[in-house]
Parts: sequence; C-alpha cells; structure tokens
Amino acid sequence: MQLGRKETVSKSTKLGLLAALMIVLGYLGQIATLPGTHWLWWSFSMIPFALIVLDLSTGLKRSIATQPESVRGLISTARWVTIVSWCFYPIVFLFPMIGFTGGGATTAVQVGYSICDIISKAMFGVLIFNIAARKSESLLDDSKTLRTA
Repeated sequence: MQLGRKETVSKSTKLGLLAALMIVLGYLGQIATLPGTHWLWWSFSMIPFALIVLDLSTGLKRSIATQPESVRGLISTARWVTIVSWCFYPIVFLFPMIGFTGGGATTAVQVGYSICDIISKAMFGVLIFNIAARKSESLLDDSKTLRTA
C-alpha cells in the first residue's frame, strides 16, 4: 500500500487488534453449546471481520494506481484473492450451524478451512513473491535508466 512508517504501524496495530477480537469472538461461538449462542458470537465476530476486509480492500484498491504498471494486475488479483478467500472463512464456520453434524461437520469444516488457507496463504504468497520480483525488476530498470542518462 506504500504507507509511511507511522501509518504502517498504526494500520498494523489496528488490523492486528481487530483480528484478535475476531478470533476471540469466533472462538466463543465455536465452543458454545446452544445454536442461538453460535449465531450471536458469529454475528459479533463478523463486525471486526468486515472492518478488516473493508480496510484491506479499499487500501489495496487505492494503492494500485500508484504502483508500477508491471505489477498493477498482480496487485488487483491479490486484492481479489484476499477478499474472496477471507469471505469463505465465515461461511465454513457456519457449516455446523446449518445442518452438518457429527463427523461430516468436522470433515466439512476442516476441508473448508484447508481450502481457504491454501488460497489465502499459499496462493497469496505466490502473488506477493511475483509482485516483489516485478517491482524489483522495475526499480533496477529505473536505476539503469538514471545511470545512463
């Protein structure tokens, strides 16, 4: 997002605290024994979740125009991978609450979270690597142009 140091620390702190709150609220729903309590804590955990996704989505969208042309498409893809993969987590969380029971519920949740993790971590990691590589190439090209000018 090309943030300054102060803004990076501020955003990291804010997003970290929101993530911790989301996890705690979601965990309370996951260990609850009454269906209504599951839904209540899920609803509460969706508040910090929505704030995180909104912040990342808008921040990355603003950042695209300021990036080198060679990485704009990759950053746009990373933005959408983030949004889509993150939005699967609360759906997977709902599996036991919408009728999945017993071993089937456990399997569905584990498979669902594994798919989400592969997309949001491994696939996103590959995108970040490619973004960094292309940005590095762009910076090298710019420095070569400056030296020859």
